[in-house]
Amino acid sequence: MQTPYYLIDKSRLRPNLEKIAWLRDASGVRCLLALKCFATWSVFDFMSEYMDGSTSSSLYEVRLGDEKFPGETHAYSVAYADHEIAQVLACSDKIIFNSIGQLTKFSKESSGHIRGLRVNPGVSTSEFDLADPARPFSRLGEHDPSAIDAVADQISGLMFHNNCENASFERFDEMLSLIEDRFGSVIQKMDWISLGGGIHFTGEDYPLEIFAARLKAFAQTYGVQVYLEPGEAAITGAATLEVTVLDTLHNGKNLAIVDSSIEAHMLDLLIYREAAKVTPNTGPHEWTVCGKSCLAGDIFGEFRFSSPLKAGDRLSLQDAAGYTMVKKNWFNGVKMPSIAIRELDGTTRLVRDFDYDDFATALS
Repeated sequence: MQTPYYLIDKSRLRPNLEKIAWLRDASGVRCLLALKCFATWSVFDFMSEYMDGSTSSSLYEVRLGDEKFPGETHAYSVAYADHEIAQVLACSDKIIFNSIGQLTKFSKESSGHIRGLRVNPGVSTSEFDLADPARPFSRLGEHDPSAIDAVADQISGLMFHNNCENASFERFDEMLSLIEDRFGSVIQKMDWISLGGGIHFTGEDYPLEIFAARLKAFAQTYGVQVYLEPGEAAITGAATLEVTVLDTLHNGKNLAIVDSSIEAHMLDLLIYREAAKVTPNTGPHEWTVCGKSCLAGDIFGEFRFSSPLKAGDRLSLQDAAGYTMVKKNWFNGVKMPSIAIRELDGTTRLVRDFDYDDFATALS
């Protein structure tokens, strides 16, 4: 198969999904795939066997969830436009408003629909200000318990999304206790509560049984149905970006240029100044793997190999599912990676290829 392409491996995806299914059974929570993280719908039928539905951040995502992912469809957006609201409501089981202003504005249109409100608890686990939902002056959700309580009769649920790559149960427990202390009185008036995503409960050695007990106790204490919105937790380690070395240079360091681009195909690495992952990343030969775009900083990272790289060598860049495929773009006209799926029996099938026509029609 011609590179570059994203390869989703179901045998690596399934362990995450099995942990999600176990958590559902043990705690009573419902788990919705966060489409903002992963929206490759060719595996939605497989994922839906272990999950309860999808949650969105825009009109197009809620449409995709409604059309492609069986189960519940939750709609959320930082702000809905007038021309979007009717279709958002038509495609969703629940709509979550980001502000009391939007709840009020669309009160008539959403009457009779299950409605919720996003709450900003003022604490988070994000190490990046760019991604911190509780950053100073944040626009993400309402923060005043008294103001939320004043509209409690207009909604039946609340959504708290303040975790970000949080692999610590202790930190999750601490923040949930802070939420209970501050918003417990209004939570008691609700039918359902979403605790959002960003909780890395499918990670190795995560105390899943303790996590399940905490969620179950929370649901029982307040008489609510609890939802989680796993994104990365559902797909971590499930996909690679397969690339080929096109050329090598030496300019103080060994440089290998591959047929892909960090800005076009793994944009989060550029945004957060992180390196890609290559395994096993051992050996005596150190090489800087570079993208083929004209951006000077188009660099995947520095890695170690057992032998010098040369044109024609194949590399697999790990963790290429979350916030990767959803952000791919046509910068420099670099060919967008195809999408392939490795089935549980080991066979691989190509599900989508992108060509010049896709590039040309992306603009006008």
